[in-house]
Amino acid sequence: MFSLIQAAGWPIWFLILTSLVAVALIIERFITLRRARVLPANLLHEVLTLHKNRQITPEMVQRLEASSPLGRVFASGLRQESAPRDVMKEAMEETGRAVAHELEKYLSALGTIASMAPLMGLFGTIVGMIEIFGSQTPSGTNPQQLAHGISVALYNTAFGLVIAIPSMVCYRHFRTRVDSLLMEMEQQSLRLIDTLRVLRNPQGHSAGEGTPARVPRSRAPAAKA
Repeated sequence: MFSLIQAAGWPIWFLILTSLVAVALIIERFITLRRARVLPANLLHEVLTLHKNRQITPEMVQRLEASSPLGRVFASGLRQESAPRDVMKEAMEETGRAVAHELEKYLSALGTIASMAPLMGLFGTIVGMIEIFGSQTPSGTNPQQLAHGISVALYNTAFGLVIAIPSMVCYRHFRTRVDSLLMEMEQQSLRLIDTLRVLRNPQGHSAGEGTPARVPRSRAPAAKA
């Protein structure tokens, strides 16, 4: 391994540092963006069951908020349960924006690494080309310096691509996963809002949305004989 680093020259150290950062970000995002961690299974059903059994307490809401990103969104809605639907929805959307920012954390850094790694490899290639031209002397060519310059150019180009390709693949994968998680989180949040409205006032919901309200008819005065 050390002989490989020696053959690649000093520019390879920048690529090695970049590769370590990329591996750390990929592992961290794989752990953080697990579906079971972001969208726990049956969480919506559990919350609705607790609400139906009148077991929603401030302590339970705090535990729900700390449990998962979806729990944070649900908790913000439960705190505004007595408010109008628009207020409750706005509170959940505000929390959802904060959650989305956390889910997208480090993705820009990973995308930057995927874009910059080939350029860093190109920089190593240029350094190698400089050494190649430096091997030309009036008395002839220095074979050792020529071979070292070629190895520096090729190793840095190859290592830059080795870093860039997996980083770009993982960046695209995480971006798609975040979009999918946010879409499902939004759908479950809307289901929670609508279901809580129905549970809170089933007759009003049925009359307001299911069938038009009935207008009582006024009695006409009886005709005189």
